[in-house]
Amino acid sequence: MQSFQIGERTAFSADVQSEDAQSDGLSYQLQDWQKGYRSLVQEHDYWIDEIEGEIPPDLSGTLFRNGPGLLDVNGQRVHHPFDGDGMICAFSFQDGRAHFRNRHVQTQAYLEEKQAGRILYRGVFGTQKPGGWLANAFDLRLKNIANTHVIYWGKKLLALWEAAEPHRLDPATLETVGLDYLDGVLQPGDAFAAHPRIDPACEMDNGEPCLVNFSVKPGLSTTITIYEFAPSGKLLRRHAHSVPGFAFMHDFAITPNYCVFFQAPISFNPVPFLLGFKGAGQCLQVKDNQPTQVIVIPRNGVDPVQLIPVEAGFVFHHANAFEQDGSLYVDSICYATLPAVDPDEDYREVKFSNLDPGQLFRFKFDLKTQSVEQQLIEPRCCEFPVTHPDKVGQPYRYVYLGAAHDQTGNAPLQGVIKVDLATGDRQLWSAAPRGFAGEPIFVPRPGGQSEDEGWLLLLTFNGETERSELVILNAQDLSQPVAKLRLKHHVPYGLHGSFTPYVFLPS
Repeated sequence: MQSFQIGERTAFSADVQSEDAQSDGLSYQLQDWQKGYRSLVQEHDYWIDEIEGEIPPDLSGTLFRNGPGLLDVNGQRVHHPFDGDGMICAFSFQDGRAHFRNRHVQTQAYLEEKQAGRILYRGVFGTQKPGGWLANAFDLRLKNIANTHVIYWGKKLLALWEAAEPHRLDPATLETVGLDYLDGVLQPGDAFAAHPRIDPACEMDNGEPCLVNFSVKPGLSTTITIYEFAPSGKLLRRHAHSVPGFAFMHDFAITPNYCVFFQAPISFNPVPFLLGFKGAGQCLQVKDNQPTQVIVIPRNGVDPVQLIPVEAGFVFHHANAFEQDGSLYVDSICYATLPAVDPDEDYREVKFSNLDPGQLFRFKFDLKTQSVEQQLIEPRCCEFPVTHPDKVGQPYRYVYLGAAHDQTGNAPLQGVIKVDLATGDRQLWSAAPRGFAGEPIFVPRPGGQSEDEGWLLLLTFNGETERSELVILNAQDLSQPVAKLRLKHHVPYGLHGSFTPYVFLPS
């Protein structure tokens, strides 16, 4: 495989560094970053009129984004942002204009806590009810917070949280319709993961696109169920597989023939959770000196599952996977250790320099011999990788990632980096020192011929103005934004989103 050197043919664009950030030797100020972790209680609905640059007239459709909108309940803070109630943002583009709206997902637990004015449910990542361990012991109720992803598929807008059922929303108003069981595919209490993949041209369906997702039922052994849906929302295929050991997996990758999972060497000790001392996610324990198991599940549901050990650390997200010349390739963001927030820690006081950065690696598997080669592609701290949607599961050239400003060390994401996997070229656009970023979304240009012909949509937070901005970048040239759309308020740091060519506007 190719070797890539960081800094080789790298283009760079960023705001001028502030004196404070320079004096600390950092590209950011922690106080600025912390401001992005505040609840957004208000729900807005307006045309964006503060724009720097011009919105491309052929950019048409709706960007949906999900993430924790509430980080406290009437002043009682959640312990970890992943425990915050979900809030959907929608940016609708039409004729060179953009409309914004946001709504909180009206889950049953959200409504109950809003009425009570206090926390009533424990969170997976450590949020506890007031009253200490006695008030939390043996309360095993699961709060479906619907805060991780949002997709439009089968004429349904679905807010996803990987441990429970989806919530269906009205795509025009974002009002919550209720839990959705996918026309009987799911039963009450079933999980449905928050990281679906869309196969752009499924070979099993005569080249039609299909949505592939999964659920995980952990235990002494773990059951992984694969679901595949037609564009109409009809279930095409479902098959379940049991693999040894406990598995905690957020994402997976697909190719025409396989679903690929990375099972980190983690065990779960339920006792502190049962006794009310910790959240379930805080009871995960890393098994030192044990490899990650890569689980390769054939999409036909018939051929045997393969388990292949690799030295991958912990993986939240995969960039892509593909099959080429008899090998299976998987590109993934890997961490040397599992990031965690202990019960007595404040997530806003994180010391980034003490944490291992996420870095992009490539794994090359020979499924006949179960051998693997691995290579570091991007050593810069990065997360939230995306590709052209037509390249999902296929050989590809360009990957875009949320990225830290500096080349080394761990830090908040402040921009986006484009990596050319064929030449090693890199382009970085950074909002440093006072801007912070999340997941870039690639939107192909209508009629575009090149893999990188399109736009990147990147929601950023400006620590100086304390407002959020949607940045539109030319995916071929990141040197300067095409446009910056300034909102009238901030949006708390989010998780995942998706773009649909359908334009949804309130009537």
